[in-house]
Order: sequence, then C-alpha cells, then structure tokens
Amino acid sequence: MTELRSLDQQVDENDSCSGSHATPRGQVFESPPPEHIAKVTSMVDKQLILDSVGPVQAVLDAHDGVVNVVDTTDGVIMISLEGGCTGCSATPMTAMQIYYSLMKLDEVGDVVFVNGELPAYMRSFIDDKLNSE
Repeated sequence: MTELRSLDQQVDENDSCSGSHATPRGQVFESPPPEHIAKVTSMVDKQLILDSVGPVQAVLDAHDGVVNVVDTTDGVIMISLEGGCTGCSATPMTAMQIYYSLMKLDEVGDVVFVNGELPAYMRSFIDDKLNSE
C-alpha cells in the first residue's frame, strides 16, 4: 500500500531551484538553469490585449465568442478563440481583424492563434498591409 505524505514531507525545503529532481516514482526532471529563467524579459498586459481587439469585440459579444489570452511572454501573444467561435465559419475573418489590431501595438512582436484560426495566407496579407502603412 502506498504511504500518503503531506506536501511538506514530499518537498525538501533545502532543495535548490536548479539541477535535477527525482519524483517519488524515480522520474528525473531537469530544472532550467537560473540564467535561462532570466531570459523571459517581459509580458504584455493581458487587459491591453483584450482592449485592443477592436471592433470585433461587439460581434464576439453578440455571438458568445470569447478571446482567451493564453500567454504574452516576450511580446508573443498566444490567443485562443473559444465559445461561439468554435466551428464558426467567420472565425478566420475574426482572427484576421484581431491580428491586424494587435500587430499595430508596439509591445507586440507576433500573434499566434493556438487553434490555428488564422490561415497563413491571411497572415501574409495583413503583414503586407501593415508594412505598406
């Protein structure tokens, strides 16, 4: 029978944050060195992203669509369109408008739709438009 232990008993408080760590089952995980952790320099404010969605927000609200900001680390915005957007034929157009609005922000280096809502040809079209402005 497996012995149940408290979290305090399982975690060695003297353990450092770098190096390798073994789980009770013997699996070994390597922790990233501290210098790698320091490379994550900035995160764009999620509220700024949601506020910048632009005129699409009214349409999303009317159709129960949801913009989920997954991550904003280092200016790479990862977004998932959920709710009413799932399976909607207008989702690529919605994603295109969101991409266009967000790429205008100085803090944003790239926008990635984690569910693939923005086809490559639309991304290319918007990039060309932004470069000509």
